[in-house]
Amino acid sequence: MEQLVIRDADVVDGSGEPSYRADVVIDGGRIVSIVKEAAAAGCQRPRAMRELDAEGLVLSPGFVDMHAHSDLALLRDPDHSAKAAQGVTLEVLGQDGLSYAPVDDRTLAEVRSAIAGWNGSGDDVDFDWRSVGEFLDRLDRGIAVNAAYLVPQGTVRALAVGWEDRAATPDELDHMRRLVAEGLAQGAVGLSSGLTYTPGMYAPDAELTELCRVVAEYGGYYCPHHRSYGAGALEAYAEMVALARQAGCPLHLAHATMNFGVNKGRAPELLALLDEALAAGADITLDTYPYTPGSTTLAAMLPSWANEGGPAAALARLTDDATSERIRHHLETVGSDGCHGVPIEWDTIEISGVTETALTDFVGRTVQESADARGESPWTTARRLLLTDRLGTTILQHVGHEENVRTIMRHPVHTGGSDGILQGTKPHPRAYGTFPHYLGHYVRELGVLSLEECVAHLTARPAARLRLPDRGQVREGYRADLVLFDPRTVAAGSTFADPRRLPTGIPHVLIDGRFVIEDGRRTDVLAGRAVRRAPL
Repeated sequence: MEQLVIRDADVVDGSGEPSYRADVVIDGGRIVSIVKEAAAAGCQRPRAMRELDAEGLVLSPGFVDMHAHSDLALLRDPDHSAKAAQGVTLEVLGQDGLSYAPVDDRTLAEVRSAIAGWNGSGDDVDFDWRSVGEFLDRLDRGIAVNAAYLVPQGTVRALAVGWEDRAATPDELDHMRRLVAEGLAQGAVGLSSGLTYTPGMYAPDAELTELCRVVAEYGGYYCPHHRSYGAGALEAYAEMVALARQAGCPLHLAHATMNFGVNKGRAPELLALLDEALAAGADITLDTYPYTPGSTTLAAMLPSWANEGGPAAALARLTDDATSERIRHHLETVGSDGCHGVPIEWDTIEISGVTETALTDFVGRTVQESADARGESPWTTARRLLLTDRLGTTILQHVGHEENVRTIMRHPVHTGGSDGILQGTKPHPRAYGTFPHYLGHYVRELGVLSLEECVAHLTARPAARLRLPDRGQVREGYRADLVLFDPRTVAAGSTFADPRRLPTGIPHVLIDGRFVIEDGRRTDVLAGRAVRRAPL
């Protein structure tokens, strides 16, 4: 007898087609039978060892978080309800060009310091890997949700070239090509880059094109955090489209937003650019989160020259008064490349997390508010945070536009990505709320997307980008990575004031046919594993 039958579910199968009522039978981690209501009339209904009454609930494929920063959280936190409770059954790690493989001892220490604001220091993690394959093997020991991995171009450049702003030599470029090829051969699904983060931002287009040619050979995709989301954003998008087309490489645009005052209402221009490329045969997808503020580290705002050489060099520059004044001028007057070419507005920079407990009073307040309370300039406050917290401070950046968010999420190549940073006392609520916020706010309350459209954006479409032949839809033979939610009540619990509250209206989540969320509570099941790139 089969393992489980889910009875009388309203199946939204991920295809975008209208929902239907059915009994869904699961065994051996896969969907073995779907008996639609019409077909079941007058015949014996399927039986199983366990039966779950899904009356009033929608059954959909598990949600795919196309832009996650859970690289260490999955290892340190077996519960990981931040994502499991949202119905996320697969996360894509290695984002924005910086992560923890491939590394040697030197670059591992540098990367841990550089992205402590994203993932924590890692002092509570046993870094018993160095290669991409070894990292994926580590995930295979058992994690809360499934995870795929992108080779991070900045980490690759740190390993082959260092943290200097210079062109790679021919030998160094060959080394980078080998590292990318090895990572893809070991199971990575593509290549990411962070072109406003050091050292990845020092790569010219010619270098990136060469690496993307390798990605294309292995059937992966390129996922850039491109060079600007502010001044010059459209030019930066066009640069990535042209680069990927020249390399013959599929392109997935990370957190594809149009932010800052210069881009208010300009989302249609971005979509026109993409539509023209798609009509010409380009292979392009994108992801967004359904919120207006962004989130990153305070150190990411600095001009690239201030970060050259790595974290230790950046701290040394911040300590020097004359260099610090030059940094302030670039931030406040020129428009730092780290701040997307826009002069920084300190009243939009809210501190969301610190690593030093002595700085907790800054959390939840903008830099401007803290500076005013102390009777000092905003740069004095920001500099204190950067030095005392050793670049580990995380921020929310309130620079988005609701009309852009809604316009982009309607596009047919759109997918969902939380960009969720789980560190800090008050992280962005997107880390805990992205997927139920789509379903509750943008589907039920606003009607921006139909339920069937939205589920397709969050399931089948990302599975297609990842080239996963048996995930992303409710179909016979597919893996039983599934979500049951109440379309009348599903909502993000997380808010900017209380960002770690779990969602409502998602009583059951299954991975590999096993309940990781049951009756709204996290089980002790660790059904997640590494999801490796399918061979061509």
